Amino acid sequence: MKLMTMRSASAAVLLACSLMAQADNQPPLKLSDPIPVGPQVKVGHLANGLTYYVQKNTRPEKKLELRLVVKAGSILEDEDQQGLAHFTEHMAFNGSTHFKRNELVSYLQSIGVKFGADLNAYTSFNETVYILPLPTDKPEVVKQGFQVLEDWAHGLSFNDADIDSERGIVLEELRMGKGVDDRMNKVLLPKVLNGSRYAQRMPIGKEDILKTFKYDAVKRFYRDWYRPDLMAVVVVGDIDPADAEKLVTQHFGGLKNPRSERPREYAKIPERSESEGVVFTDKEIGANSVYIRYPVQAWAPGSTIADYRQKLIENMYSFILSQRMHELTQQANPPFLQGGSGMNAVMRGYRSFGAGAVLGKGGATPAINALVQEDQRARQYGFTASEVERAKKGMLRSYERMYNERDKSDSAGYAAEYIRNFLDKESIPGVAMEYRYANELIPGIALSEVNAAVRAAIPDNQNKLVIYTGTEVAGVPAPKADELLATASAAEKIGVKAQEEKVYASQLMAVPPKAGSIVGETFNAKLGLTELVLSNGVKVVLKPTDFNNDQVILTGLRYGGWSLFADQDLFNARYASNIVHQMGVRDYTPSDLVKVLAGKSAGANASVSSINETVGGGSGSGDVETMLQLVYLNMTQPRKDPAIYSAYVDSQRELAKNNLARPESVFNDTITATLYNNNPRVQRAPKPADFDQLGLDRVVDLYNSRMASAKDFTFFVTGSFDVEKIKPLIATYLASLPVGEIPVAFKDEGVRPVRGVVKKEVHAGTEPKSTISLSFTGEAQYSAQERMRMQALIEVLNIKLIEVLREKMGAIYSGGVRGNMERIPYQNYSITANLPCAPENVDKVLAATFAEIDKIKENGAEDADLAKVKASWVTNYRRGMRENGYWLGVLMNAFFNKTDPEEVLTYEARVGALTAAELKDTARRYFDMNNYVQVVLYPAK
Repeated sequence: MKLMTMRSASAAVLLACSLMAQADNQPPLKLSDPIPVGPQVKVGHLANGLTYYVQKNTRPEKKLELRLVVKAGSILEDEDQQGLAHFTEHMAFNGSTHFKRNELVSYLQSIGVKFGADLNAYTSFNETVYILPLPTDKPEVVKQGFQVLEDWAHGLSFNDADIDSERGIVLEELRMGKGVDDRMNKVLLPKVLNGSRYAQRMPIGKEDILKTFKYDAVKRFYRDWYRPDLMAVVVVGDIDPADAEKLVTQHFGGLKNPRSERPREYAKIPERSESEGVVFTDKEIGANSVYIRYPVQAWAPGSTIADYRQKLIENMYSFILSQRMHELTQQANPPFLQGGSGMNAVMRGYRSFGAGAVLGKGGATPAINALVQEDQRARQYGFTASEVERAKKGMLRSYERMYNERDKSDSAGYAAEYIRNFLDKESIPGVAMEYRYANELIPGIALSEVNAAVRAAIPDNQNKLVIYTGTEVAGVPAPKADELLATASAAEKIGVKAQEEKVYASQLMAVPPKAGSIVGETFNAKLGLTELVLSNGVKVVLKPTDFNNDQVILTGLRYGGWSLFADQDLFNARYASNIVHQMGVRDYTPSDLVKVLAGKSAGANASVSSINETVGGGSGSGDVETMLQLVYLNMTQPRKDPAIYSAYVDSQRELAKNNLARPESVFNDTITATLYNNNPRVQRAPKPADFDQLGLDRVVDLYNSRMASAKDFTFFVTGSFDVEKIKPLIATYLASLPVGEIPVAFKDEGVRPVRGVVKKEVHAGTEPKSTISLSFTGEAQYSAQERMRMQALIEVLNIKLIEVLREKMGAIYSGGVRGNMERIPYQNYSITANLPCAPENVDKVLAATFAEIDKIKENGAEDADLAKVKASWVTNYRRGMRENGYWLGVLMNAFFNKTDPEEVLTYEARVGALTAAELKDTARRYFDMNNYVQVVLYPAK
């Protein structure tokens, strides 16, 4: 099923009427009926037991999503195989019947499929999934894609030399994963899973086994578990379903199961026989927290309409509990910084109810009290009728929006749904049927049913696990395990009262502002843009599209930002937007807004950044007016709420206490400080004492000094709207914005990176791992084509670094180079390499990286590498041209950098004009070996 989460969206009246008419002609739903497989997908089974899913879907056009799903993960490993389910996945890219080592990745890159971003795979406890997106404009490419899947299924080579080469890469992946989270999991997972085998079979495996396993151990795993009765092939995209079925049969019909099959069994989680407290402390933990895990329950998703209805009920109480917990964070002296409770999946076939919180300055006791008491309040008294009605509105609108977008949904989303069907037996009735279920079932769900469900879900004080994770800070020592249990038990005995709810307005704005007018209009036929000038001088650029049926997105931009503020106001200015957003608008807190906007899909916010101000918004097609109202209120009527302000500042101060204990935070802060020579105008990681600078009045004044006037703003709107129908709304809510006289040009603050070669070491953290950061910066002559050349250079270098550092040397698992070129506030470029590796390999990785840069500077790029980059870019461009977000980015970028938006129409031609030889000069311009910053993270001495 596509949707089991609480989201909000908007309605189409004619569509709803049409659907009601259709529903009248259908027999009523019977709760005992099974949920059918929808007509949109063909689910088939080959004689050897392999399952396949085939669906034609043209979003995106000329694109196909292929998946090979294997019901085999780390839980099936023998003692000498720990980590080899994941290792097998790695070997899928290291040689097979039809592809030698590295040939597969190179071939796919040549057709525009990027390794990592597109081509990928993952291994979990119970499954391994291979992900292969393909273009469909050439039949031979599609056929080759099925050949790849077949090779993965039964044709991996497992050459001894390739296995040994891959050991280094997997060991680097294991090394990257080491840290506080890994240390915490090793302590907590055995407790949470109550000694289950799952806790002994982490997918990454054991280091000693990865170093020393015999070749046959990984081959044995492949032989035992990669078999057709445990496999599914998923095919979704722009392909004829009959052709897809033929290819599935052709490539997988001949696969055979082993003569002596090992039984595929699922691990169990034993019942907990007593309550237990667990304390885990580590100086690198970023935030202190508590978690209460109640007994694990065996669970299956269900297969009848009654099961679907029950899941709808669970969604309702989960949403309401979430809202109640969030409201607690907005009061003065909140019991926790963030909190939540609900039913959660644990492992396949199990779930449990739990509650957790990130701790504030009060520590564990107030957080545990609040979590337990809120859950007990729901258990004893249930919810109010208005809470349930709001949840219903939100769910109905969410299903409606899903239905509206049913022919605009990406193939990858459908593929993920069918993977869940195969692995978890999640039902797949299709969007139309789910929409019918929602419309016929949700209105009839009674308050008493929701209350009964939450009462059944929240256990009493039996055999729970109470966990504290954190680091001791001054004045708040870590609690002891028995204290955690005692606090939780005492909290359950504290009396609670039923929830009281105040009355809220039924609409966001009862009286709209006095409308302005549209005084100018032009049309750009090439780009399909309608450009409006409003009576207050504000400009609006409209790009109506048919890319989605129920989506409208908006961004407003203007120069200025905190570049205009004095040094003493910088800290207040940087936090102004976040703080104001936390406090809501008009008379409404953020929690109030959720209630007022129930059943609508609309949001907006405003922010002040370094050199500009931005207003962002989004809505369903029927909620554009609500979105524009929120834009208007964010700019003209921000709230000032001392309680919410105090709670937010306290939360940021608490998080800052632990942040710089994390080695990654220390490393990143050092890079910033080194690169900009501790310039006070450059934002650094805050320290707890920094928050003493904040003041509510000053924060709001700074925000209003920029956002209360819309002078010189340009708004961009893209999506599914009618230009003539949106014009009156624009006149009402954007043309009426005040435009007081304020500075509307940014100030170049004179922030520049250091010059020369600067090298620095950071020693932090306890794990044996390092990270290299290289930053090349300087001035540039900005143009769209020059920016493209630099980006091409970066992409080519990434290909080479993966080939050399990962595949040849086995010195890194991931990492690479990224960069940007800007025209504002001055014409400049930055290129940054980030390369995690072993401390003993730092010098080797640096030498190899510089060697690859030198090769490009000396010889230019290889034609084959540049061709791979071009193919990937053109694929992404063609897809982006059918996406609202891409067009919004194009228009914003043109505004921000003062370039011609029509350059987007010549993108493919400009990509085609790039030559490998010209990247030689590009590399020489931007990789100046006399001007870079090198910072290396090492473990603490």
